[in-house]
Amino acid sequence: VAMDFGRITLADDLVLYLFGTPGQRRFWFMWDDLITGAIGAVVLVDTRRLEDSFAAVDFFEARGLPFIVAVNRFDGAPIHSASDLRQALALPNRIPLIEIDARNRESAKQALIAVTEYSLEFLAAAALA
Repeated sequence: VAMDFGRITLADDLVLYLFGTPGQRRFWFMWDDLITGAIGAVVLVDTRRLEDSFAAVDFFEARGLPFIVAVNRFDGAPIHSASDLRQALALPNRIPLIEIDARNRESAKQALIAVTEYSLEFLAAAALA
């Protein structure tokens, strides 16, 4: 298990670099370096192991990095309401909570679009403050 990397060219002058890290505590030392220059993050939540997401949510909140929470929906995974998930994750309403199927390319693409849009809104609001 190691870090994942990907690159998506959105336009001639716009490239999105993607870094994925395992959620296990032994890999947390990489997180501070990976967020340097990042515009945002996606916290992928598995409802079978919801408690594994707490540290990632806390990490990005503490550092002020815009992030969204993407709940991975797949066969056999427990289904919880958005309000129950927000409460369990102590997630403020301002942070987007979306549903995806991480196995589906289009669904994963929608998560990247969502985090990019939210990050741009977050940065614009911060510039006005």
